Amino acid sequence: MCSVEGKGRKGGMGMGMGIVKGGGGGERVGKLKSSRMKLWIIRATTSVLLWTCVVQLTAVGETWGPRVLKGWPSCFTHQDSSFSVIEDTVPSVPARVLPPKRVYKNNGYLMVSCNGGLNQMRAAICDMVTIARYLNVTLIVPELDKTSFWADPSEFQDIFDVDHFITSLRDEVRILKELPPRLKRRVKMGTVYSMPPISWSDISYYRNQILPLIQKYKVVHLNRTDTRLANNGQPLDVQKLRCRVNFSSLRFTSQIEDLGKRVIKLLRQNGPFIVLHLRYEMDMLAFSGCTQGCNNEEVEELTRMRYAYPWWKEKIINSDLKRKDGLCPLTPEETALILRALEIDNSYQIYIAAGEIYGGTRRMASLAAAYPRLVRKETLLEPSDLGFFQNHSSQMAALDYLVSLESDIFIPTYDGNMAKVVEGHRRFLGYKQTILLDRSLLVDLIDQYNSGSLSWNEFSNAVKESHASRKGQPTQRLLIPDRPKEEDYFYANPEECLQPSHGQLSST
Repeated sequence: MCSVEGKGRKGGMGMGMGIVKGGGGGERVGKLKSSRMKLWIIRATTSVLLWTCVVQLTAVGETWGPRVLKGWPSCFTHQDSSFSVIEDTVPSVPARVLPPKRVYKNNGYLMVSCNGGLNQMRAAICDMVTIARYLNVTLIVPELDKTSFWADPSEFQDIFDVDHFITSLRDEVRILKELPPRLKRRVKMGTVYSMPPISWSDISYYRNQILPLIQKYKVVHLNRTDTRLANNGQPLDVQKLRCRVNFSSLRFTSQIEDLGKRVIKLLRQNGPFIVLHLRYEMDMLAFSGCTQGCNNEEVEELTRMRYAYPWWKEKIINSDLKRKDGLCPLTPEETALILRALEIDNSYQIYIAAGEIYGGTRRMASLAAAYPRLVRKETLLEPSDLGFFQNHSSQMAALDYLVSLESDIFIPTYDGNMAKVVEGHRRFLGYKQTILLDRSLLVDLIDQYNSGSLSWNEFSNAVKESHASRKGQPTQRLLIPDRPKEEDYFYANPEECLQPSHGQLSST
């Protein structure tokens, strides 16, 4: 039994020793496996974290991060990435790049008060920016006319995008919304030097006569700005800057632009359209003294108005003589005849770009009969759409300006400021067709036709032949030394800024 017990113990001990030996090896193997597992988990976790960071940084970098992140390649395509949904639904807005500021020694400050209607002021603003640039002065945002016939209370920022105006020209001239406080006090005290510059002056006049005044007084106020810079004989850089301001920097407010686009879209939906700038309005007739087709009561009313405005210097006017000289706007009746003679399709829409026509429905009857698709902004839009613009004639004129630029044909019945500026802008846009009526010739032909001296065919042929070369084709401005008022207006034909090749494509 002892031997058995001994063997048993020995075996037991052996088994015990075997178990102990085997147990120690198992722990080390377990520990080894455990450490390897931990290492694997650490490595896997680290890899996941690093990869997540890379993906997140790349995504953030594509949105707003530094350029170095944008150069990293992505393992995900846009189709695989969850960001593709966002990119597809949110339109990308390109970053606005501002021109660098022009650095120059400031010679002082220039204040300007514009006079006249919208397009008279528009051209004047272009001139004043150019003058400020070449005098190395700071321009204060121009003040608009509030005392003219229209009595429009609009400020610059009510019509034009003032921030775009300032920033788009910062590489040429410094423009401020108002004077610095210390100089503003001088304006309130009425101690600022104010004067009207001489009309049709060269840029040298401003350098030699106006600049010394600005350097002396620090602030000069030019209280009249229309036609103060000559049409011709100016350095090319001067002419180019006038164009840049007009065609790029003077952008209407978003409210005006959006409503203008709506009107154009409504017109386009119904086919081609012509803009007729029918300048047969009360103020124009009173100013010019043109009373063709008016009754005695209307003639007296227009005459009283002419005498009521002291700056309308011409008082006694022979209407018949003015008409024969081509100095009167065509009447609605005369306009209907001319459109028919030019064989303008009566299925076209005729958009009337004007204020209230003097004589109303009675005077428009013949034009409406010949062209039944007459429309105006007031007939295309709801009253609520135009409510904000009521009693703001310049803002209403801005709407007509936008529509005029986009029309298939533009026909002004008088060569006023709007007709001229729109003509020049349409030339800039590629010589879009603008029929420039020769009024002195046309009224003579109309009188001959009405008297029976010309048949309809003779009348129509004469009108068409005389206007074949008056459709806004490329041409040189008329230069008349010592008679600047009789020259072609710079803004009607800014030839220094135009591309002749465009005209060859679109003047047919």
